[in-house]
Amino acid sequence: MAPKQRLVFLDLLRGWAVIVMVEVHVFNAFILNTVREQPWFEVLNYINGLVAPSFIFISGFVFMVAAQRKLEEYRTYGATFWRQLSRIGLVWIVGYYLHLPFFSLQRTLHEATETEWLKFYQADVLHCIALGLLILFLLRLAIRSDRGYAMTIGALWAVFTLGAPVIWETDFVRVMHPFFAAYLNGQHYSLFPVFPWLGFMMAGGFFAARFLSVRGSSRETDWFRRLAMVGAAFIVGGALLRQVPLDLLGISAHIRANPFFVVERLGIVLVLLALCRWWEVRFSTERSFVLDVGKESLLVYAVHLLVIYGQFWNERSLAFLVARSWSLPECIAATVALVAAMVGLARLWSWLKRDHPPMARLAFSITAIGTTIGFLIQ
Repeated sequence: MAPKQRLVFLDLLRGWAVIVMVEVHVFNAFILNTVREQPWFEVLNYINGLVAPSFIFISGFVFMVAAQRKLEEYRTYGATFWRQLSRIGLVWIVGYYLHLPFFSLQRTLHEATETEWLKFYQADVLHCIALGLLILFLLRLAIRSDRGYAMTIGALWAVFTLGAPVIWETDFVRVMHPFFAAYLNGQHYSLFPVFPWLGFMMAGGFFAARFLSVRGSSRETDWFRRLAMVGAAFIVGGALLRQVPLDLLGISAHIRANPFFVVERLGIVLVLLALCRWWEVRFSTERSFVLDVGKESLLVYAVHLLVIYGQFWNERSLAFLVARSWSLPECIAATVALVAAMVGLARLWSWLKRDHPPMARLAFSITAIGTTIGFLIQ
């Protein structure tokens, strides 16, 4: 029997990551500072900190699985090749669109300050994912050996992870354009530069290569059991080694550049992936609001950020108007309401694409063209 096209455990993990991401942005934008100072909020922050690693890891894993199926089509440089490039480009475009200083080309060119330009150039999670996918895609085209490809990805995993403390010590804006410098470290607003965040994507690709070698065989269940054990070892090892004072070695001590920070969180992601696989098998999960969100993660990501940070209220965002004035119950209610709205949107878009493809293409084209024209003429 041929393996299923979609792997439910991947959509489950990605779906939960997106749902928690909504909570992260609601709480960060709206909740009172006095609530943020409560001891329990540190635990919530730790959980929230697993969203980006999960999201980026899954992007690498999913690409690897999909590329295995379409590899020969990619290498003909036909429609499938260009479709994959356009998908990567769309992720990049959405990433930059969400950071525009003004929804107007003229105002952006003539009114944006140096700081606003630096914030526009920043590498956010979509920028990181788009660049990582492009690297994985080009390497897959160039390297014909599956083993050689997996080894190359593994080497890149090490480079992006271990190189981060050194890279974070240099202000690259002094030696290159901020557009490129933003991808290297977090010195100028970038939240997800490639060092170390692409380490999660390359790890996703590496573990996906191992998964593909057992997929559909009697060894698949045992592989996930071993994956959970590897994840547990990463968690313990990363937590212990994170106590090493990197600043004594003359390299960056920033927590987000710490290789052991990456290892610890990667371990948690591996355990969560194994748990999602167990859940899929145990409950024969085929339909769920979590799956709906996971399948349309880019749409949900972009729209929920526009709801919170879009400047639709006399050039002010909802986040600006609320200004961290909401209590915990208000933020919980807002999170539930926004998640429910995003689930409805994801289901509607999935239905359109599945049952009415021409209508879906028309809706996408109208939105893309209308947004572009509005940006150019406003």
